[in-house]
Amino acid sequence: MNTDSVGLDPASADPMRPAPIRTLIVDDDYRVAKIHAAYVARTEGFETVGLAHSAREALAAVDALHPDLVLMDVYLPDGDGLGVVRKLMERDEHPDCVVITAARDVNTVRTAMQLGAVHYLVKPFGFNTLNDKLSAYRSMRLRMEALKDQADQSDVDALFGLLRGPATLPSNPVKGHSAPTLELIRDAVRSAPAPVSAAEVAEQVGVSRATAQRYLSYLAQHGLVRLQLRYGVTGRPEHLYTAAGAGQ
Repeated sequence: MNTDSVGLDPASADPMRPAPIRTLIVDDDYRVAKIHAAYVARTEGFETVGLAHSAREALAAVDALHPDLVLMDVYLPDGDGLGVVRKLMERDEHPDCVVITAARDVNTVRTAMQLGAVHYLVKPFGFNTLNDKLSAYRSMRLRMEALKDQADQSDVDALFGLLRGPATLPSNPVKGHSAPTLELIRDAVRSAPAPVSAAEVAEQVGVSRATAQRYLSYLAQHGLVRLQLRYGVTGRPEHLYTAAGAGQ
């Protein structure tokens, strides 16, 4: 077991920034474990506190290091990674777990979900995939820490939505919608400092208001932007759009 921190974020020493999420990586392949550690080091708000390569080492590392998050392989030389997750979840205080494995069978996926894994990543994957999942998890933690003792339904919905992460643009949008224009429209909404109307998006992107409205409706249907209705004194409500997850 390697308990040395790997790739610490220098910005983590800033007292104005949230403490980095302490991450333990469990993988029987030493090379893969180091690759994942490098990915974690590149992800904002995370640091690797140790590497473990067996079930026994994983449990010992959790006891010694008290990580916030464990990236858990399933196939270990002395046991099943899901068995380790089960033992951890039985404790009053336990880290969250992301299952990282080559296992693709539905039973393994179902078991991981039942045990409370916050994500399930199928090997092999690149940095961007892990970065997206970890960033979504971090957003969920920050949102939860900002809540008071009680959460209403909208808070709960926001937490689960953050954990899922943002939806991705369809690679093959329906007829009448081009992928580049979809990306331009979405980016215009995401970069706006406040909710924007179809007319404002149209002006920024350089398309007609009707075209902007059509693309915005498509993005809203796919969960890529959020529609808000602003009611005036009279007349129909104004449709405003924000990035998915904004303000949650």
